[in-house]
Amino acid sequence: MSCACGHNHNHAPPIARGGEKIRLEQPLVSLSGRLICKDAAQMLLALDLLTEHVELSRAEPGNLRFDLAQADDPLVWKLNELYADDTAFQAHRDRLRDSRWGRESHGIERDFTRAEPAPRIRAEGSHDRAAIAALLTRAFDSETEARLVEALRAEDSLALSLVAEAEGTVIGHVALSPLQAETPALALAPLAVHPAVQSRGIGEALVRAALAAFDDHAIVVLGDPGYYGRFGFTPAELDSPYAGPHLMALGPQLPAGSRIAHAPAFAAL
Repeated sequence: MSCACGHNHNHAPPIARGGEKIRLEQPLVSLSGRLICKDAAQMLLALDLLTEHVELSRAEPGNLRFDLAQADDPLVWKLNELYADDTAFQAHRDRLRDSRWGRESHGIERDFTRAEPAPRIRAEGSHDRAAIAALLTRAFDSETEARLVEALRAEDSLALSLVAEAEGTVIGHVALSPLQAETPALALAPLAVHPAVQSRGIGEALVRAALAAFDDHAIVVLGDPGYYGRFGFTPAELDSPYAGPHLMALGPQLPAGSRIAHAPAFAAL
């Protein structure tokens, strides 16, 4: 947590706002504000307690973000927290009661604001790349999809890369890459949502946004027919290493039996 300037910093990317909002039945919960120490003794206490506090908070299943940065005034820490919903936030508060931070930090002043931010869909920025890789690794419990996106980006094969973000935190991602085919076509892969907020419409919103961006292309996906069927994907009889019941297509029809080839990055999978 230390920095060359002598303060404790977590160099998180700036909050980037904009794009289509995703309406959630159970809203996210964010907390932002400051921890304010009254003197050097309290500052040293905070330094002793905060490393464990941050680690335990980030390990909570419903935590999406927990960032602390010491301000220019070393007695003040800036705090940004994000939780999957109110239940996750209450679980965090319940855990604090029996933690060292909860027992020993009562004298440190809190100045917090609670909000219910709506996730937004937008194009990825260069500052999102590490967050996208971390999300993919967590969602798939493997680095394979993260390496795929990095390879697609390196070979300039990301036709579209969208993120769902809330308060600067990437909680979902979808990518489209070009296919070699008889008509204009793209592959949809991967699609990922943070495990804490899956099955809440974020993945669906990302897919629909990606489809809307290229409604004049055939979109091909390898996935669960039960999930992708809701968007109108149907089984595709195509000449592909991925041919089978999970290969589906949507949009302008590709000729039955015609050959498709994914971007070179897929060959490494």
